[in-house]
Amino acid sequence: MKNSRDLKRELDRINGRGYKSYKDLEGQYKFDNYILSIDHVQGDPFASPSRVRVIVEDNINKFPGQLFNEKYKKIALCDFLTRLFSKNIYKYGEKIFGSGKSGLLEISKCPQQILERTSIIIDNEKIEARFYVGFPAKGRSVLSYELEKILFNILPNIVENTLIYTNINNKALNERINLVQDQEFIRGELKKRKLVAFVANNSILPRESGVSQKPLKDGKKFISPKELEIEFNTPNRGIIKGMGIPEGITLIVGGGYHGKSTLLRALELGVYNHIEGDGREFVITDDSALKVRAEDGRAITKTDISLFINNLPNGKDTVKFYTENASGSTSQAANIVEGIESGTRVFLIDEDTSATNFMIRDTIMQQLVVKDKEPITPFIDVARSLYNKKGISTILVAGSSGDFFDIADLVIQMDNYEPFEVTEKAKSLSKGNKEYNKDLDININFNRIILKGTIESGPKGVKIKTLGKDGLSINRDNIDLRAVEQIVDTEQLNTIGAIMKYVENKLMGKNLTLIEITDKMIEEINNNLINIDNTKGGYGSLATVRKQELISAYNRFRNLRIKN
Repeated sequence: MKNSRDLKRELDRINGRGYKSYKDLEGQYKFDNYILSIDHVQGDPFASPSRVRVIVEDNINKFPGQLFNEKYKKIALCDFLTRLFSKNIYKYGEKIFGSGKSGLLEISKCPQQILERTSIIIDNEKIEARFYVGFPAKGRSVLSYELEKILFNILPNIVENTLIYTNINNKALNERINLVQDQEFIRGELKKRKLVAFVANNSILPRESGVSQKPLKDGKKFISPKELEIEFNTPNRGIIKGMGIPEGITLIVGGGYHGKSTLLRALELGVYNHIEGDGREFVITDDSALKVRAEDGRAITKTDISLFINNLPNGKDTVKFYTENASGSTSQAANIVEGIESGTRVFLIDEDTSATNFMIRDTIMQQLVVKDKEPITPFIDVARSLYNKKGISTILVAGSSGDFFDIADLVIQMDNYEPFEVTEKAKSLSKGNKEYNKDLDININFNRIILKGTIESGPKGVKIKTLGKDGLSINRDNIDLRAVEQIVDTEQLNTIGAIMKYVENKLMGKNLTLIEITDKMIEEINNNLINIDNTKGGYGSLATVRKQELISAYNRFRNLRIKN
């Protein structure tokens, strides 16, 4: 291994040469307290920035083992350090001159949610930070003295104040780990108490704006109705009280702009833990919960939607249903079925983003259009059987039809962002003149075997690009994930892309169903997220995904090949 003096000599040697001379720097260099690893140098100053790592051995970083001896602690620690590294980039950064991405220095940008990532890796031997550097250039000539500023002035300060335990705010770090421990405690208690969600008293659910995840300043604090209030005795904060939502069918009702969708949005993101100050730290939802909606125009590839749609006038097969341009009702049927396929235990549905004819048919319409002339079995007719037969609960925001009262176990009314338990009142107002099927046979064919060639290699191999949080491009074929609303970070899409590439290379041709493939891959990344990564030095921009989002991506890929 070379040392830092060797790196300086190399920088001096290549100054002013063609940009590709930077490739000569690839390798590892020993600094006083860490190893600098330059794993991949960008091809030109306008290309994706260079991949760089810093490795600090355990006898120098001195992070106590008890801070990462359990998975939730390790995730909390690495999330904390990733955010700290990012802050220190701005704190210690200098003005760097050059063209293109010259001087860029960045690590993963974490949202309000706490996710397992590959940006910081820690074990009993070392801690490792993976980040990106834009190697400076003048035009397309090396500006090595500017890079020297980054590697010898800026980076050592960041490392010293991020990756050395004695130099960071230990109190804040321990508070983060304790927070996550309490969140995980409540998450574990949900199943024991037959709850699907919990919203702590004094939570702030409204956000600053539609594009901000920060809590609304002076936003109204959530206080549970007394009838639904429960408490948890957490390991660190002691007693936390709030609203428990039991298994079964729950309706959230109320006037427009009174907080129905705001509550549902908090619940859908409650599948993740949140940082302190988010306002939703103790909004905890069953971690398999899935938000579903209508999705006009999506592709459906041989999905069994016969539970909801049958006897189409054109005789089209709905057990192996295929379309490149689904309607609102057909897409929502597929989304529900694929949610069952993903193993969800809770559906989260907002009437505003649903297909009306999929959700409900009122009695007058049923008299005009008789059942054998209507191929759609509405969700209201299936929801009770989903719970009775499959144990799948539903939380539904409903604002226009009281027919849902007939199937509800619990009705919560939002009034000026304040919840009230109104089940008895809702039932008394309900017509109650229709008995919904509680014993519908739910027999769905999930034996779709994925064929090799789903992802075809192009002239330069498999090219995967993320499109923000909106989707993926695989060899220029887009997967539209805008309707998959629980994706919170573009790095989750990096992971989905890496998994799909890994699956094509390692698992295809083994006669595996989509469920078997996704189960194997979720187990793989849960054991170690970096297992799916074969890039030199490791990719620092992966974030964990759930089976729900992974299956959603496969099902929306228009090139998905299914065995007949």
